Amino acid sequence: MDKSLEDKLIKSIGEKRYNHSIRVMQTAIELAQTYNIDIEKTKTAAILHDCAKIIDETYLLKRASDFDIILDACMEYNHELIHGPLGAKIAKEEYGIKDSEILDAIYYHTIGKEKMSILDKIIYMADYIEPYRNFPGVEEVRRLASDNLDKALLLAMEKTIIFLIERNKVIHPDTIRARNYLIIESRLDK
Repeated sequence: MDKSLEDKLIKSIGEKRYNHSIRVMQTAIELAQTYNIDIEKTKTAAILHDCAKIIDETYLLKRASDFDIILDACMEYNHELIHGPLGAKIAKEEYGIKDSEILDAIYYHTIGKEKMSILDKIIYMADYIEPYRNFPGVEEVRRLASDNLDKALLLAMEKTIIFLIERNKVIHPDTIRARNYLIIESRLDK
């Protein structure tokens, strides 16, 4: 990896978050090899997926405003959801990423969307199952991920939705649409 990119990213998100991004990248590479997609795109999307994971909420909102990101009601309520869309803008403007597939994977790595590309799915999944993740059900998702990415993604989304419901948190409509799309597509394939 380019040393200047590494230094810039560590300065921006801190060493702990950077180490998480490295683990996500390693997991994403394994999935990319399994599903035969471009490794370089995968590495770039994975290492930059949390480039906007800014702890200071005021600064996060300022950066979103600077980039004219329109926050939907869920993002207004739960600022953690902003880092995907903001990350895509930062990756483009500050890291020089022009590839729309990479930018989409960064944008949707937390909430998902209908018709996710393989790269979108891999970044979402790698973030969910990276080796330091330790919560009920993650092992099952890890096992599924290398055999059936869509089934793993559906299970991860369902677990996320249940987690949010149990804590009385908002669920982004794109997550619901992504889940529904996966269910409909899996039934059409039969």
